[in-house]
Amino acid sequence: MKRQILSDFKDWKNSTNRKPLLLTGVRQCGKTYVLQQFAKECFDEVVYFNFERDPRIGEVFERDLDARRIVNDLSNLFLHQPIKSGKTILIFDEIQIQPKAITALKYFQEDMPELAVVGAGSLLGVSIRANQLSFPVGKVDRLVMYPMSFREFLWANEGDAYENSLSQYTLDEALPSYISSKLQELYFEYLIVGGMPEAVKTWVETKDIAQVSRVQENILFGYENDFAKHAPGSELTKIQSIWESVPQQLAKDNNKFVFSQVKKSARAKDLEESLGWLVDAGLVHRLCKVENAVIPLSSNQDSTFYKVFFCDTGLLCRKANFTMKSLLDQAMNSGGFRGSITENYVLSELLNLGYHPFFWRSGNTAEVDFLIEDEGRVIPVEAKANINTKAKSFRLFVNKYRNEIGFRLSLKNIGIQDTENTKTISLPLYLLWRIKDHLK
Repeated sequence: MKRQILSDFKDWKNSTNRKPLLLTGVRQCGKTYVLQQFAKECFDEVVYFNFERDPRIGEVFERDLDARRIVNDLSNLFLHQPIKSGKTILIFDEIQIQPKAITALKYFQEDMPELAVVGAGSLLGVSIRANQLSFPVGKVDRLVMYPMSFREFLWANEGDAYENSLSQYTLDEALPSYISSKLQELYFEYLIVGGMPEAVKTWVETKDIAQVSRVQENILFGYENDFAKHAPGSELTKIQSIWESVPQQLAKDNNKFVFSQVKKSARAKDLEESLGWLVDAGLVHRLCKVENAVIPLSSNQDSTFYKVFFCDTGLLCRKANFTMKSLLDQAMNSGGFRGSITENYVLSELLNLGYHPFFWRSGNTAEVDFLIEDEGRVIPVEAKANINTKAKSFRLFVNKYRNEIGFRLSLKNIGIQDTENTKTISLPLYLLWRIKDHLK
């Protein structure tokens, strides 16, 4: 399946200051598949090692971290053929299994910069924290891979057909119903199927949501097995409790993450480390609050006040037993969770676009769902699950900060509203990936 990160891999390959690449991402988001696809397309020879599949590879790093000695041993004792700098790409998959291999990337950069080296892993953050290893700061290039975005889901289902049609319309031109209605239908499918490649592949081939659900259940089961295998024993029960709590907390109107709802009378200091493990594993994302929305947003964040979202909307829906019928039901009894799924979708899409979002809250009176930074600007992004784009908080925000541009995301068609201070773009949720085009 076509993935956008392929272009980032190619940029890395052609960089004049290329360093070893460290590729991270939640388990089963497609890292190995896309990395091998890239390697076969762009290099004469591919050498692939998997530390989980063959533990002997990890032993090569135990003696010392001399890059030339490591390459020599791998060539002579495992491959029985040379690894050629300039022609070969050397891939270390599941690199978190051997933390010394992560540290060794520093010496590949220093001693063998001409050799293309990639380390990939799903629990790198967890491994780095647990082993307190010497991370090669400044000696590696880093990429994060996420589950498939809606745009990639669209490619998997429809190829380039809809993108080719969209190219015939200007960015601010409303779409005809025969395009918008189909994109909306695919968007709803995406919320339930999500972006895990195996789930998407199953949906494309069968259109059977029951089969997709079985795939998702297996993925969730695998994640929960990782808790037992990789989490500290003292944190295991707390990690499991937080994991179970996230869908429940997202269902609430004010979905600030509250530790006492995980365990009665629990305080942040009791559970913060366990939540950090889930964040490091890429299984959940933390969206922090800012009250003073000025550049840089990260310096104004309140790291004690945040919302927590799942890594994938499909897995969230499966975990919460939220069905397509529930999603399409406009009744009040499903409205709150539909809104949370919408926010989870928007956060995932913004992360895929390379943004680090926050949300804005002014006391208990006003809130804007997302803030992003772009070219020194703060961009407010408001998300609505349906076609209602009335947003009092959004207006309060842009009046206060006099933003150049802002976005209202909903099921409403494309529209532009120019006021004295702000250009407000109404953008359908299924075209969120075009935000960057509007910001050029």
